[in-house]
Amino acid sequence: MSDSDGTGLPASIEAAWGLRERPAKGPKPGLSLERIVDAAAGLAATEGLAAVSMGRIAKELGVSTMSLYRYVGAKDELYVLMVDRSLGAPPPLPAPGTHWREALATWAWEQRAALQRNLWALRVPISGPPVTPNSVAWWEWGLVALEGTGLDEGTKISVILLVSGYVRNEAGLMADIDAAIRATGGTPQEVMSRYARTLQRLADPARYPAVARMLAAGVIDQPDDPDAEFRFGLDRVLDGVQALVDQVRP
Repeated sequence: MSDSDGTGLPASIEAAWGLRERPAKGPKPGLSLERIVDAAAGLAATEGLAAVSMGRIAKELGVSTMSLYRYVGAKDELYVLMVDRSLGAPPPLPAPGTHWREALATWAWEQRAALQRNLWALRVPISGPPVTPNSVAWWEWGLVALEGTGLDEGTKISVILLVSGYVRNEAGLMADIDAAIRATGGTPQEVMSRYARTLQRLADPARYPAVARMLAAGVIDQPDDPDAEFRFGLDRVLDGVQALVDQVRP
């Protein structure tokens, strides 16, 4: 499916914006872009992103595989629409007068929660800037949060990329660690205690004195609170943004 002449976007993305109607002669009554995207997102949620294929979606909907291409031109387009629909719209915009740091922290926490509800979305490669309705709404939210900082528009975008990158990385890392722990069949505390004992046997204090001091402090014997870890990292990122804001303010 080639890009349309109006926006330069694929027809399926235009349809998500309400700029296109369903095909005049649909292959089956009731088939729609929304049903296709919902079916694909459902597969990703229950079986992982690898389970999503045009053939599998067609089977789920009881239609031919070729009929899907009347609505979406390629699987990459479908991925973008799946993420947009699953992550959903952001919360209402921050109230006027909300400090930028509080607003941007809320934005980050809400994004993290949306990703944690749809961890498969982290496996979808980012193919470009936001072009779908909900992704643009999230973009708008972040830019509104930075109003009043004195940062120019280009710098605001850089801040948004920095914070969203931190959110995605932390959500993905914590999900991978959680999956690895679950695969052992043990509790997080058991896994971390076993790791500490193993490292004590392997890390010669003469060669790894810093690691030895860390082990002696007992700081890895217990699993960390994921929310506390996220808050710590986010606060440090926002400290950096604060320093930038302080530079541009008279």
